[in-house]
Amino acid sequence: MTSETCSAESAYSSRSFRLMRWMLTAMHSNRRIWWIAPLLWFAATLPAAAQLPLRVAIEQNVNQVKIGSSTDAALVDATGQAIQSIPAMNAVMAETKDGQIGVNQLRSSQFCLQPGADGLVFINDTWYRGFTCVVQSSGGLTAVNYVDLEAYLYSVVGAEMPASWHLEALKAQAVAARTYVLYQRQNSANAIFDVGNTTRWQVYGGVDKEAASTRAAVEATRGQVLTHGNQLINAVFHACAGGHTENVEDVWSNPLPYLRGVPSPDADIQDCQWTRSFNAQEFAQQIGYSGAIAEITPTIDSRGRVVSLQIQGSTGGMTISGKDARSALGIRSTLFTLEPVLSRVAAAGGNIPTVPNSFNLVGRGYGHGIGLSQWGARVFAERGYNYQQILSHYYQGVALSVIEVVD
Repeated sequence: MTSETCSAESAYSSRSFRLMRWMLTAMHSNRRIWWIAPLLWFAATLPAAAQLPLRVAIEQNVNQVKIGSSTDAALVDATGQAIQSIPAMNAVMAETKDGQIGVNQLRSSQFCLQPGADGLVFINDTWYRGFTCVVQSSGGLTAVNYVDLEAYLYSVVGAEMPASWHLEALKAQAVAARTYVLYQRQNSANAIFDVGNTTRWQVYGGVDKEAASTRAAVEATRGQVLTHGNQLINAVFHACAGGHTENVEDVWSNPLPYLRGVPSPDADIQDCQWTRSFNAQEFAQQIGYSGAIAEITPTIDSRGRVVSLQIQGSTGGMTISGKDARSALGIRSTLFTLEPVLSRVAAAGGNIPTVPNSFNLVGRGYGHGIGLSQWGARVFAERGYNYQQILSHYYQGVALSVIEVVD
């Protein structure tokens, strides 16, 4: 962000939060422990959290971006001065102009569009709550949506999980998403934005992704986050574990006590099953092997995930990790088996060796397999588990805490 900021943006960015520790009942794989009524009553009487702003990058490093509002709106420059009124349902185009941002004949290092009461803003045809600022970034312009945390989650829950799913699963997603974004805001925010709007962070699609059920899930868990040692956890989640989640260090690098592998009731979910086929040349090219593949030997962990693939072929040996193979091949998970389809090749002396001409991959699961499984949460919810139990299963040894917004 430039050193000059519009006054509304500065006020919106000044709030932070502190944590009030709460309690979370453990759920073990072989038994269920129900919350007692007084604790549920206590949760219902907690005060609503004040607004906590997020800066969400919607468009990054572009040459131009279209912004507008559903109500009459004020266009504010970097000094905090309202310099133009923009009529409702009208758009203006912000563009890079001579080292600054241009809107019509106006020039500034930053423009913010502030809608009237209950107004929505649009950024390139998608509607959002809050207001928007267009700022200069190293690669061009970045459009940032300034939005209240809870309003942001109305959309994220609907973008990350079908709104028709059981409310307890949606509540679990709301708490995980709230914790995740605050963890990112605390640890990875930069001068321009806190998070982006894609799967690199978590998906945020504006008001089109909201539904009555997603708003209900967010409001029912307002301000609630997961903590370990009185610190926010990195509450990562994925679509489907395929039967068991992973210890974080088996997929990424650093072990964390709350991201442990646990059973997940999603092994037989039809939507979590997948197959892919590659011809031998395509497979070699995608994983970066320069020759013809003769043999692939996978190393498998105790839960069936591919740790690595050892390749042998015409240019020697090569090893690729399961994580890198998943990325290179564009497959859903590392939980797969690999079957070579062999072809016969004539050879001198009557010897007829076989080489694979294609590879069939049969897998299950979707995502990295760490933390909450969204499909697993759905199954647990349909079996009668509440969101607190779902969360305590997928995030081990955590507490449910409440954020208190402070200026």
